[in-house]
Amino acid sequence: MIYYGCDIPEDLYYDVERDVWIRFEGEIATLGMTDVAQTRCGKIAAIRFRPVGKQVAQGKALATIESAKWVGPFPAPFACEIVETNEAAFEKDILIANKEPYSQGWLVRVRLLNPEECRHLVTGASAVAAYRARIEALQVRCFRCVE
Repeated sequence: MIYYGCDIPEDLYYDVERDVWIRFEGEIATLGMTDVAQTRCGKIAAIRFRPVGKQVAQGKALATIESAKWVGPFPAPFACEIVETNEAAFEKDILIANKEPYSQGWLVRVRLLNPEECRHLVTGASAVAAYRARIEALQVRCFRCVE
């Protein structure tokens, strides 16, 4: 679903408040910035990942992202352990999350530690409705970086 230029894939789960998308693959989840998040952040200038093996509480930083207009955390949508980072892709192209937020621009893969903390996640039509409201409230118009 595209809304004001913002891509909202209906097959993913979302922590709308934290602007994080989640793709569950068995016991591992891949996480990344939503299209809304990468637009609001602007061109990424640097990213520092927490180490593989680190356990992170819900809401705490899995990485720190820096752009020309913002520095802040990439928050965990639930308590998890980092099993892989996408650091190599960001070393090759720092703008990968700005260009491909839902595919090559993923940030971390994690192991979920507390399934009870997933109750706030939305998917499908519920995610689209939640993001339409968020996009309107924040007056976001999404765009992607190009070469």
